[in-house]
Amino acid sequence: MSMEKIKKVCVVGGGQMGRQIALNAAMNGFSTRITDTFPSVIEALQPWAREYLQGRVNKNKITEEAMKNALNNFRTADTLESAAEGADLVIEAIVEDKATKEALFTQLNGIVSETCILATNSSFMVASMFTHCISHPERIANLHYFNPALVMKLVEVVQGPHCSDETAQTLLEFARANGKTPVLVKEEIEGFLANRIAKAVGTEALYLAERGVATPQDIDTAVENGLNYPMGPFRLQDFSGIDIAFSARKREYEQTGIKPVGYDLLEAKVKSGELGRKTGKGWYEYSK
Repeated sequence: MSMEKIKKVCVVGGGQMGRQIALNAAMNGFSTRITDTFPSVIEALQPWAREYLQGRVNKNKITEEAMKNALNNFRTADTLESAAEGADLVIEAIVEDKATKEALFTQLNGIVSETCILATNSSFMVASMFTHCISHPERIANLHYFNPALVMKLVEVVQGPHCSDETAQTLLEFARANGKTPVLVKEEIEGFLANRIAKAVGTEALYLAERGVATPQDIDTAVENGLNYPMGPFRLQDFSGIDIAFSARKREYEQTGIKPVGYDLLEAKVKSGELGRKTGKGWYEYSK
C-alpha cells in the first residue's frame, strides 16, 4: 500500500498515548476513529480533543479552521468493528499485555481488509509476537511513538523479518505526513533505538544511586547540566512511569535469573505506589 491510499486511520486505545496518536493524525488530515473498551474513556475523548485544540488556538499555534478540521477528523466509535471498518491503517495502543494484544489482533484480522496495515505502538512487545494472529504478517510492524505523542518528533518503525519493505516504507511516510521524524529499525532488538540508549544511561544512574554515590536528584542535575539532557534519567522515569521501568527489569529478571541493576530500588517505589507524575510522587513530588 502506498501513502496515497492511507486515508482512514483507526486507533485502538483511548489512553494517554492512543488519544494523542489519533489527534495527531486528525490534525494532519487523516480521517481518524478511536475506540476503547471503557465507555467512560470514549466519552472523555471529544471534550479532551476540543480542550487541547482550543488551547492551541488561544496560543496562536493553529487557526480556528484547523481546529474545526481536526475535530471533524477525530471521531470516536463505541465498538472495534465500527472503528476499524474500512480502515487503511490500525494502530494498537492498548495495555502492555501479550494475551490482550493477541486477542485484539485476532479480532482485527476478521474485520479489516487484506490491504490494511496493522501497527503496534508497544515499546517492547515486537510485532512478530502477533504474526500468528493475522492472515498477512507482512502487514504488521511496530510504529512506536514517544510520550507525549503530540509533541515528540521521533517515531520508530520496526521492521521484523516478517514485515515487507512496502509496509515499513508506508509507515515511514505516514509518520512524516504527521509531522514526525521517523527512523527505520531493521531488527526487532530489545528497546529499539532511543529506549535502548536511554536504558544504558538509566542503568548507570540506578547503579550510582544504588551504591549511594549520589542521590537520584543530584544524578539528574549532573546529567541535565553536564550532558545537556532535557531530563535526567530519574525525572524521565517519573514522566513515563516507574512501573514501566520496573516491568522491563522484572521481565529481564524472569528471563535470566539475574537481578538487574536497580531492581530493588524500582520495586520499592512500585510497592509504595510511587509511580511518578501519574500518582503525584515518584523520585520527585508533583502537585495534582
